[in-house]
Amino acid sequence: MNIKETPLPGVFLIYPKIIGDERGYFFESYRQDLLEQAGMKTNWLQENQSFSKKGTIRGLHFQKDPYAQAKLVKVIKGQVLDVCVDLRKNSPNFGQAFGVVLDDKDHGMLYIPEGFGHGFSALEDSVFSYRCNNLYHKDSEGGVIWNDPALDIDWQVLDPIVSAKDMALPNLEEFSNSNGGGL
Repeated sequence: MNIKETPLPGVFLIYPKIIGDERGYFFESYRQDLLEQAGMKTNWLQENQSFSKKGTIRGLHFQKDPYAQAKLVKVIKGQVLDVCVDLRKNSPNFGQAFGVVLDDKDHGMLYIPEGFGHGFSALEDSVFSYRCNNLYHKDSEGGVIWNDPALDIDWQVLDPIVSAKDMALPNLEEFSNSNGGGL
């Protein structure tokens, strides 16, 4: 497993070693010991899967304490642009975004710690999976609108499909003002 740090502290890219032959391929999709050695929380309590049509944007979502979630995300089928935004109060990286293309070819994963907003755009019809270190709690969910110019995220889709719920999320400044500067 190849684990790489990203420009945002605490966010990691993880690439498995893929062993292929005429039958297909094999890889270890999860190694708790290696993730823990790199400093990632690995007590996963919930796993979710979604299907998104090409052009769909989901996010940017988070959960507030005490239900904040770290996530380990991956694509099972298709290709997405996966994005996280640092929403941690007093973080020197507050409001900075990191995005990476994840797909079913190199099977890369992204580890996103608590205190980050998360979203993705489906660059193809895609099946997306993510583990969470805390259970979903409806009253603790929140988000920041995906197209806030302050975030400057190129979602790489034209004419996006976005839920009404995601379109009603606050921008980064509104979020910061209403949450005492962050999560």
